Amino acid sequence: MRVAAVVVSHGNAAEVDRLLPALAPQVDELVVVANVPGSIGLVPEGVTLLANEEPLGFGANVNRGVAATTAELVCSVNPDAVPRAGAVGELRRFLETQPRAGVAGPAMVYPDGTLQPSRRRFPTVAGTLVRRTPLRLLFDPYRLQRRHFNLDERPSGPVQADWMLGGFLMLRRALLDELGGFDEGFFLYGEDIDLCYRAWRAGWSCWYVPGAVVEHEHQAVTDHALLTRQTLWHWRGILRFVRKHPERLIASPARSRR
Repeated sequence: MRVAAVVVSHGNAAEVDRLLPALAPQVDELVVVANVPGSIGLVPEGVTLLANEEPLGFGANVNRGVAATTAELVCSVNPDAVPRAGAVGELRRFLETQPRAGVAGPAMVYPDGTLQPSRRRFPTVAGTLVRRTPLRLLFDPYRLQRRHFNLDERPSGPVQADWMLGGFLMLRRALLDELGGFDEGFFLYGEDIDLCYRAWRAGWSCWYVPGAVVEHEHQAVTDHALLTRQTLWHWRGILRFVRKHPERLIASPARSRR
């Protein structure tokens, strides 16, 4: 199966310059969506550049990039998510063996090699309030919500996941066509959870494939500041997710996939 990659850059030219040499040799098609000026330096040969006249949300940009490709599998890649050698091939080979797997995500590590908790369970109201309000200053989410972050699990092979961080995901085009791609009503944050949730409800599965490794800077701005523009975007995404999926209001951690 052929693989395309879509990189959305919002002024991240330096990160894109570092990413493309690692990503380009691993894919058959490569699209960079420049959301604002300064999103990319020199455009390497073989890279398709889509420059927006006006900034768009993350999901809208990924959808635009996907529409410019033809491969059966498409990687959505953040500028700060650099795949190690063979990572894309590992994800591709797995999806080739699982026809109803619509999403595959790698093990994500910080630049120092520390594992990131990128495989997570669907959110609950109580858990979200702890993670996204000043309560997190009193109750450490990584200590109290180990189940949400799957912190007690270190799988050595592929395992199913509720959802995975959208910094680097391989998506089956058939899934995107069926679901209509990312919901463009999410400007930034929440669109990855929404896509995986809709995929699960439609009978597709999401998989964490630890044999594929991606180095991810993951600045996690909303984890370190209580009131920023990113925080407001995050809450906008949370509210949209709840409006779309009100059944999550009564979901408990013990039945996070239901």
